Amino acid sequence: MTDAGFHRRTMLGFGLMAAATPAAAAAIEPSDPSEVVPLWPQRPPGAPDALPREEIRDRVATSGFQDRFVTGVARPLMTVFRPARPNGAAMLVIPGGGYIRVVIDKEGFEAARRLNTAGVTAFVLRYRLPGDGWTPRTSAPLQDAQRAVRLIRANAGAFGIDPARVAVMGFSAGGHLAATLCTRHAEAAYPPLDAADGQDARPDLACLMYPVIDMSLPHAHRGSREALLGPAPTSKAEASASPHRHVDARTPPTFLVHAMDDDSVPVENSLAYLAALRAARVPAEAHLFEEGGHGFGIRLIQGRPAAAWPDLLLAWAGRRGLFTT
Repeated sequence: MTDAGFHRRTMLGFGLMAAATPAAAAAIEPSDPSEVVPLWPQRPPGAPDALPREEIRDRVATSGFQDRFVTGVARPLMTVFRPARPNGAAMLVIPGGGYIRVVIDKEGFEAARRLNTAGVTAFVLRYRLPGDGWTPRTSAPLQDAQRAVRLIRANAGAFGIDPARVAVMGFSAGGHLAATLCTRHAEAAYPPLDAADGQDARPDLACLMYPVIDMSLPHAHRGSREALLGPAPTSKAEASASPHRHVDARTPPTFLVHAMDDDSVPVENSLAYLAALRAARVPAEAHLFEEGGHGFGIRLIQGRPAAAWPDLLLAWAGRRGLFTT
């Protein structure tokens, strides 16, 4: 192992101690993996004197499926999902949550298990939230995303992956963070800590699922905008935090998925990013579905055309060489 701080610990350390009823437990899929990777060896950069209090909540009573989320992230980490037959590709999965929470199941663990069936080693990111006292507030999520990619590459041998085949997938506000990583991967978001920080933070490929992109009204997702930038951001702050304004030739090839009836994050967000990719001549593929709403993940669109997105992604990534063995 490298000095990047990789180790295993139980999911008790992950904090998944939210109570579930026996009936709810019956609806839960396979047990959570025990392999996690803390991102930072000590306190994360820009930490407040008093770290936020982490809390896991479970919405199973209303959804009928386990649908946990975490707030007050103090110790960011990755949960590792190893496939039975790895093909050497890796995917950093960044769930959404409007920058006020991090979804665990619907846009995290479920996506990771689906990727595992295709031989992809998945890493589900639990990242810090900007409103929890980090300084500066907008940097904490990007710091975690950059560090995550670097740790994956630094420990490629231990994970059984090719460091040249590391992709990122982001959902909703997690899509904003993934797009920010793709357009600001070379930015020195934090001082280097160890040898892992010598690794490149640029993903080799990106998948953005109904992403938040534009931080300017009228197309901004108001909740994500306020959580990231505060209640009254300047036009300069909005532009700085809008990834489509920073696409260049080094932005990774990107796969976009959005439902046109999304009334939370308008489809114009994906269209703006797609236009920027095309202007920069970055390879891209976009799938815009007539229906699906927002936050559908995998399970909420079964039986509808949008349910094809995982197969479409895997086929596209294969054509891009990500899954070549």
